Amino acid sequence: MLYLSSLFATVLITAFAFSSYQASAFEKEAGNRGELIDVGGYRMNSVYIPAADSADLPTLVFIHGASANLRDPMGAFRDKLEGRAAMLFLDRPGLGFSERGGPQNGYPDGQADAIAALMEKRGIRKAIIVSHSFGGAIAATFALNHKDKVEGLVFLSPATHPWPGGIEWYYKVTKAPVLGWLFATLVAPPAGLALIDKATKAVFAPNRRPDDYIERTGAYLALRPRAFRSNAIDIANLLDYVRKIAPRYSEIKVPTVIITGDRDSVVLPEIHSKGLHEAIAGSRLISIHNLGHKPDYVVTDLAIAAIETVAGKKRDLVRLAREAEARIAQDNFD
Repeated sequence: MLYLSSLFATVLITAFAFSSYQASAFEKEAGNRGELIDVGGYRMNSVYIPAADSADLPTLVFIHGASANLRDPMGAFRDKLEGRAAMLFLDRPGLGFSERGGPQNGYPDGQADAIAALMEKRGIRKAIIVSHSFGGAIAATFALNHKDKVEGLVFLSPATHPWPGGIEWYYKVTKAPVLGWLFATLVAPPAGLALIDKATKAVFAPNRRPDDYIERTGAYLALRPRAFRSNAIDIANLLDYVRKIAPRYSEIKVPTVIITGDRDSVVLPEIHSKGLHEAIAGSRLISIHNLGHKPDYVVTDLAIAAIETVAGKKRDLVRLAREAEARIAQDNFD
């Protein structure tokens, strides 16, 4: 019995040591390209790109989705928009290199408040908020709770409404106080490493995932125990949260464009994007045939045209959408 206890303790210690080593390796490989700024007792990480003198767009603030970090939207938009607008790319609380902060940051309203505080620290008075997936719930909440800071909204495959079926079991397990910590430390990193290639391809499907996407976006950072648990808590809390907040979306009055794909298997467009469009008067919904969950990468030019539209420029979004559909019509990557 004593032998078995000693063996179990040795295995546990080895597993914890390996998990810690992996987390450090992920951080070293990705490298932090941002700046940590105190936003009220904890620090958020962000990259601020100033505008050029010839800028023709308002300031843009990008909110990434689940299991991601600031390098995801930055990889899609920075090169194509640099100089045209001041841009703020941020790691949401507990993800990327941002610290988690208090329990309020397990909910979209807490994260919206954190982003508002970061904008103030960065000297940003008002911006177009561009969000993807889970970030959509935060952007919608931001527009409700921080109206004075919102120039307009661009939602890309947003998660904003109650959905049937709940969440995957491992999010519930990871949210639990003790068991969740053990699961995130001992199981998630090695399992995540084995599955990350397949999982990221599934997020893009039926469209092709860029070959360098995992390395370019630092996707491995989501497998660190603290980040994995923060992400799981965010997702586990989302369903009850959107049940309460979705009825208020009709209060949003700023220019809004929503882009979604009819092959999105991650966030159901007929529930979220359509529901958001119906709630926000004057919003535009652009649905793309054969597009999956990543319009930010697959139809980047259309997403930029949506930003320009929200900024008051005249862009033919319908024509651009049809051109995008023609380009991806034969995509069938699983």
